Amino acid sequence: MLRGKIIKNISNLYRVKVDNNYYDCTPRGKFRSEGFTPLVGDIVEIDEKNNYILNILRRKNELDRPRISNIDIALIVTSLKEPDLSLNLLDKELVSIILENIEPVICFTKLDMCNKKELNELKVLIKYYESLDIKVFTNQNLKELTNYLKDKYIVLTGQTGAGKSSLINKIDSSKNILEGAISKALGRGKHTTRHTQIYQIKDFYIADTPGFSSLSLKKYSKEEIKKAFREFNKVSCLYKDCSHIKEQDCTIKELVAKKVILKSRYDNYCSFYKEVI
Repeated sequence: MLRGKIIKNISNLYRVKVDNNYYDCTPRGKFRSEGFTPLVGDIVEIDEKNNYILNILRRKNELDRPRISNIDIALIVTSLKEPDLSLNLLDKELVSIILENIEPVICFTKLDMCNKKELNELKVLIKYYESLDIKVFTNQNLKELTNYLKDKYIVLTGQTGAGKSSLINKIDSSKNILEGAISKALGRGKHTTRHTQIYQIKDFYIADTPGFSSLSLKKYSKEEIKKAFREFNKVSCLYKDCSHIKEQDCTIKELVAKKVILKSRYDNYCSFYKEVI
């Protein structure tokens, strides 16, 4: 019996890396009967002779979308154009990642398609998210990004067409991952990544994943949603259990009116809070 890490999954076949060897394995039937599915990122024990996954070790974390486990950093690749910037989806991803005890890092892409006004607005966004202790990069400062990712297991996440695969190709062109075009009719990217796979790039590991355009937070409670908005945790309201929505004299709402808290962040919070009621 050997122990290794699942680095790729297509259908019911899982590629397991054990040191410098690779085994294509299928899970034992007990996982199906227990309703438990192996994930890319899982540390597993395998029968290398019969190519079976025998056991899955306890996960330190996992994401539902994309489905992956045991990750140090979730790199949220966020397009500014084609598809257009969606702060709602960005904040939703941040909530999910923070609540799963994974470090979020944002990378904005397609700056070359923006005008001067849009680039100035981006600077405001970057400064705000950095004030929440979230590292922010762009695809124009990849050296700083790759230095930050050293020795980590990273998952790329973000909507279809945001530039996840092209980001990997820019960091390491030898990977030659298929990049997708943009559907002009729908205004969003075409799916090119069909499965989740971990690649070793330089001195870190990164998982390319299928993109998406929606994400549900219904598994979380209202209190968890509120907790994930870090700027709220630094503020004391008149009411200890203030929801920051209906209450009068709410400090958070006052800070939004004064533009100390981004209105987009507050609007997204209200939307997510109501979604889980």
